[in-house]
Amino acid sequence: MLGAIIGDIVGSTREWHNIKTEKFELVPKGSRFTDDTVMTLAVAEWLMTDPQHRPETLVETMQRLGRKYIYAGYGRRFSTWLLSINPRPYGSFGNGSAMRVSPVGLYANSLEEALELARIT
Repeated sequence: MLGAIIGDIVGSTREWHNIKTEKFELVPKGSRFTDDTVMTLAVAEWLMTDPQHRPETLVETMQRLGRKYIYAGYGRRFSTWLLSINPRPYGSFGNGSAMRVSPVGLYANSLEEALELARIT
């Protein structure tokens, strides 16, 4: 999980501006955490605070943290979902679930549990 967050910060200034060399400043000015970190932390909080791992609790946690860091770089559809009073699936075209799932691997005690928790996220 820490690697995901560090990678998010390191990559924050390079999103949409890929580099093709291994020689670059690791954390240049302007580096910051993004929506990926915020949602990773939301998943981690959900895993640690809701023993039943209810999807609705995950939604509440994601919305609460997402609203707190509303300018973290969310896509348009996800921003609308974050602010929705009655959030529903929104047909994401992105990779958000993959970007926020790392806490599941740390938390789960079996492959089956990891797969089920990842499905919920």
